[in-house]
Amino acid sequence: MVLDDASAEFHDFFERHHAELARLAYMLTGEPDAAEDLAADALVELWHRWDRVRGADHPVAYARGVVANKARSRIRSAVRERRRLNLFRLHRSERFDDPDVAAVVDVRTALARLAFGKRACVVLRYALDLSERETALALGVSVGTVKSQTSKGMAELRRMLGTRAAGELVGRELGREH
Repeated sequence: MVLDDASAEFHDFFERHHAELARLAYMLTGEPDAAEDLAADALVELWHRWDRVRGADHPVAYARGVVANKARSRIRSAVRERRRLNLFRLHRSERFDDPDVAAVVDVRTALARLAFGKRACVVLRYALDLSERETALALGVSVGTVKSQTSKGMAELRRMLGTRAAGELVGRELGREH
């Protein structure tokens, strides 16, 4: 089989960088199986754009960006799925547990008053029980940003909700088990 120049260049690129791209995907997602899939999907995307990629100043950096974007999309999809499952669980438990409706309304009202970044961090950390790292990846921000936004958001919730323990309320009223 005779390969043209572009095919040969891509094959060489694949051989040299596939393992690194799979490792990057693993480090971003923490999922070995997903990492292989993400690396393969990224390389397919690179092949479809190979004429543009091979002419870039830093094709490997471009490839890393494609992997990072695919990992971010996967994490966001997982977060959305967890949210849907939590909502299902929340609706289901409301029928059986007879929740404190006033507390739910208070927490949701207070959350709605938070700036989006703070609200997203609080909800992902407490309601969905994501780690700081998972939250950072889902939001495309640093772990430090997650820490500060979560801390500031919880402080605002404590002020708004008065003497109630905001952490317990947020977790319980939005579906997190204690």
